[in-house]
Amino acid sequence: EVYFKNLSKQKQKEVMEKNGNNHKLRVCVATCNRADYSKLAPIMFGIKAEPQFFELDVVVLGSHLIDDYGNTYRMIEQDDFDIHTRLHTIVRGEDEAAMVESVGLALVKLPDVLNRLKPDIMIVHGDRFDALALATSAALMNIRILHIEGGEVSGTIDDSIRHAITKLAHYHVCCTRSAEQHLIAMCEDHDRILLAGCPSYDKLLSAKNKDYMSIIRMWLGEDVKTRDYIVALQHPVTTDIKHSIKMFELTLDALISFNKRTLVLFPNVDAGDKEMVRVMRKKGIEHHPNFRAVKHVPFDQFIQLVAHAGCMIGNSSCGVREVGAFGTPVINLGTRQTGRETGENVLHVRDADTQDKILHALQLQFGKQYPCSKIYGDGNAVPRILKFLKSIDLKEPLQKKFCFPPVKDNISQDIDHILETQSALAVDLGGTNLRVAIVSMKGEIVKKYTQLNPKTYEDRLALILKMCVEAASEAVNVNCRILGVGISTGGRVNPREGIVLHSTKLIQEWSSVDLRTPISDALHLPVWVDNDGNCAALAERKFGHGKGIENFVTLITGTGIGGGIVHQHELIHGSSFCAAELGHIVVSLDGPECLCGSQGCIEAYASGIALQREAKKLHDDDLLLVEGMSMKEEEIVSAAHLIQAAKLGNTKAESILRTAGTALGLGILNILHTVNPSLVILSGVLANHYLNDVKDVINRQALSSVKTVDVVVSNLADPALLGAASLVLDYTTRRIY
Repeated sequence: EVYFKNLSKQKQKEVMEKNGNNHKLRVCVATCNRADYSKLAPIMFGIKAEPQFFELDVVVLGSHLIDDYGNTYRMIEQDDFDIHTRLHTIVRGEDEAAMVESVGLALVKLPDVLNRLKPDIMIVHGDRFDALALATSAALMNIRILHIEGGEVSGTIDDSIRHAITKLAHYHVCCTRSAEQHLIAMCEDHDRILLAGCPSYDKLLSAKNKDYMSIIRMWLGEDVKTRDYIVALQHPVTTDIKHSIKMFELTLDALISFNKRTLVLFPNVDAGDKEMVRVMRKKGIEHHPNFRAVKHVPFDQFIQLVAHAGCMIGNSSCGVREVGAFGTPVINLGTRQTGRETGENVLHVRDADTQDKILHALQLQFGKQYPCSKIYGDGNAVPRILKFLKSIDLKEPLQKKFCFPPVKDNISQDIDHILETQSALAVDLGGTNLRVAIVSMKGEIVKKYTQLNPKTYEDRLALILKMCVEAASEAVNVNCRILGVGISTGGRVNPREGIVLHSTKLIQEWSSVDLRTPISDALHLPVWVDNDGNCAALAERKFGHGKGIENFVTLITGTGIGGGIVHQHELIHGSSFCAAELGHIVVSLDGPECLCGSQGCIEAYASGIALQREAKKLHDDDLLLVEGMSMKEEEIVSAAHLIQAAKLGNTKAESILRTAGTALGLGILNILHTVNPSLVILSGVLANHYLNDVKDVINRQALSSVKTVDVVVSNLADPALLGAASLVLDYTTRRIY
């Protein structure tokens, strides 16, 4: 808060001087229904809290004033807002003509209201037909318009309405980076676009820990438990009313068969809504013991209901937007939200044409818990929007300017109109150290934290959470927007579930560990987990020698031997997540014992632990130290001493390193003959020492078809952290929904 105030003081002073020292910005907020009020209310509270800058006028119209939809204007009064004007604008009917007539009625009534209020700016939300009437009236009366949630894509007539409002609006507040890019592509002036996030997330991200059981019991009954009920919210699709009614009927049949307590909310005011209500009554939903049918739930209570539900089903934008903040499973039915960005908690049933499909989706989703998603906001939208409002210069020309192609580069605006760098929190769990870093999209390590890796599970997890929270807080100060958390760890990992299945002996108490859930819950961020060898391969694919290479293999030569295989640009995990355990390729039937329990593995020859073992043997036989070397009495013998001895001419040390390099070369030879990559990347502290031996083995023993393969040493300083970061950066920026 102090940071925001200090940054905004000078700009506010300049704008007040431009607009006239005593002039407050007169803001008209018009709300049409319960859904848009949930987005507008946080902004209204923010405006009301700063009377020295703003005057607020509230206009209520649309379904707020209809008894069948809960007379939701009352919640505006309960929030202690003075309603300046109530406009009855809904023409009752069940077809498209009624919607058109409602727009016309609003257009007839609004000019008188706007003439009396004379606002400096009108805030309009979303994509409803009521909002189109508001924007049309304001634009024709030369009133500046701030449009909330423009640039998004859903897939129905709402898209056309939303984009029409965008063309009428003078200023735009969008929720996601792709929405921002859509606005730019629509030739809107980038200087008038603010990427703020969704205002409702300012409430959502602080709401989950409130007393919720009393709310659940009030709406669903005394005997209901958390994660054991369903919230259903489905609206008619105005471009295909008949099909959407049939889909709603199938949904109710599936819910009845699924036999779980369900809260069903009445649909929006749209063509076809009355027919949907008739379907509910025909099936006896209002009197069914498993169902509670309600016209309206206050937003604060609705948040708690969806946050602790076993599942949400329907086609409401709330399901694909707000519910992701809690990781609650969602089943999105039909095409009404096609094109929306969604978290992994959303399962789409595009063609919901049978009861069995919907029932199967319920069986798949019910009771799961997904990572919390921040696609649509980080909880700081309102301060950004208020700062944006204060920056508006009323002396600027009212006429809009359109920025026709070529479009500006990908530049984004945050609270200070400065680019917030898209970044990831990267975590590296090594055998000795635990490291956390803020890594930018370009692979720059902005900030790094290092601690000794605790020996117990409880201490290790507590330290990970503590370091991640500190790093996430610091990200704000270094102007980084954290997209998620990527974790690189030793052992066998199930990346789909974020679970460490089985660990190496280097990391104790680290088997069957769910890393995703506690970290995601603590940070409200999506979390990805993978094996350290796979992460090294991902780092090379995004930032290193593997960039643009279709097929390559990475080997890490460090304390152990690991690696990752990239085939046709994708990482290979295998059927039981055991692919690319390259350190355990056997190169000798009677070789030294490996930590895995086998004999003759590459790791038993070429790992740091193996070299340390051989160095100790030489030291015990007084064969390690040569002229130019010295060791303190208490100093622990390590692989570094063996390498130093070899450099100083110790023939036995040279022989051990040559054997290790040959073993590694034989393992790589097997890889070349199995997956035929075009590139092999050696990574880790021992890579340079093995490079020539590996190339020699390939030249001597490889088939002629693979002898030309490139073998190079990685140029990445921190592949584990960069790989963990790329888990986040690749996924969040390339995923297509």
